[in-house]
Amino acid sequence: MDNELSSLVVIFTEFYYWLTVVLMFLIHVGFCMYEVGASRHKNHMHTLMKNTMLIPLVTITFFFFGWWIYFAFPNGPWITGGITFEDAMQARAWDPLMGAHMGGAGDPGGWARINGVFWAAFLLFSWTAASIVSGSVIERIQSGGFWILAVAIGSVFWIIDAAWGWHSGGWMVRLLGYHDAYASGVIHAIAGGFALGVLAVLGPRIGKFAADGTPRNINPRNPWLVTIGLFLIYTGFWGFYVACNVPIWDVQDGDGVFFSATNIYLAPTTLSAITMNFLMSLAGGLMAGYWVSKGDAFWTYSSGLAGIIAASAGNDLYHPIQAMLIAIVGVIFMYNTHYFVERKFKIDDAVGAVAVHGYAGFFGVVIAGFMLWGYPSSPDASFASINPLGQFLGAIIMFGVLGFLPGWIIAKILNGMGLLRIPHEVELMGLDMAASIESQKEEQGIIDAEREAIAKLGN
Repeated sequence: MDNELSSLVVIFTEFYYWLTVVLMFLIHVGFCMYEVGASRHKNHMHTLMKNTMLIPLVTITFFFFGWWIYFAFPNGPWITGGITFEDAMQARAWDPLMGAHMGGAGDPGGWARINGVFWAAFLLFSWTAASIVSGSVIERIQSGGFWILAVAIGSVFWIIDAAWGWHSGGWMVRLLGYHDAYASGVIHAIAGGFALGVLAVLGPRIGKFAADGTPRNINPRNPWLVTIGLFLIYTGFWGFYVACNVPIWDVQDGDGVFFSATNIYLAPTTLSAITMNFLMSLAGGLMAGYWVSKGDAFWTYSSGLAGIIAASAGNDLYHPIQAMLIAIVGVIFMYNTHYFVERKFKIDDAVGAVAVHGYAGFFGVVIAGFMLWGYPSSPDASFASINPLGQFLGAIIMFGVLGFLPGWIIAKILNGMGLLRIPHEVELMGLDMAASIESQKEEQGIIDAEREAIAKLGN
């Protein structure tokens, strides 16, 4: 740290990201409550533990290789260059900067103070991506199979798309003019696409579709828990938005004249702008969800989240009225697409995660290309500007290439190995009931053994 001002900036940035991690933790609390509330009583503990155990699995794998991918792969690799080994040095699991470090000569780039909290913020994004998939597959997936999928989306595929399109030097930003400030595509579209790929292999829950193919509603068993869970996700989403910004940056590159908050691409924005747009897109989503679902509580609350996601790609630059209108149209699009896909392809998305995150996120990326056409995608004037074609191609890459295809392929492999879906008799009984019966059998075996031992002593 060169002087008191630079020291203050670094320490403030460290504290800033630390707070975002605390807030984003509420996203995962909300997902746990939301999924348990949506599942039937016979599957509650399985649903909860499935989503809980992704935390240690994704955390450890993200430490060992997920964080490194973000810094190593912005060039594709081999689209605008190779693997950037030098830029990824501080993200190697064995590097001193991945542990307690106070800076000094061994601190290239000033990473000592912020590496850990920056890693943690991205880790919470990883949990979110895995939890989006978790909700869609409840009540019929094996825990082990899901955890493999969670590591794949949480520590590999979403962070590849972050390196490509959510990095200040990512090849999609350079060549396509890709802009996705608050992750409509980078987290939500990819996780929704990945979930859709898994669901295409996993199949629907027993009883979801009538003999003639008509879908039945399997309503949430605890709407109050669903409601509280979604409000916690809204709250955690504040931290998500804040973590997508860099708090104090010299946007004139070192001359110290103009400091500003910036988006993930290091282009200037303000916390006031994103606060207004967040709230207006939430409001637009809630209104549209209430209207299009005819007052259905589950879809109304879910649409508040979908509205934010639909506007997130450009919420650093939108006017608040734009954010509200985009949220409204995005919710109508995702709601109708959900029911079309459900009827046409017999996809059973238990909590509407593919719709709320995937379809709304895809829409958000594409619409930003029209609303922000011609705006710079980056402070670097040599990069392509924001445009409809670049955004559409970006949405395809996020939802399809890095989302749907890997989800479908990995699910196919797991299914072939017998690791994807639970047996039908267990599904009918309920995962919690099956575990309880197995436990009772073990207890009865102990009781029988004790009785035999007593009988022998008596003889």
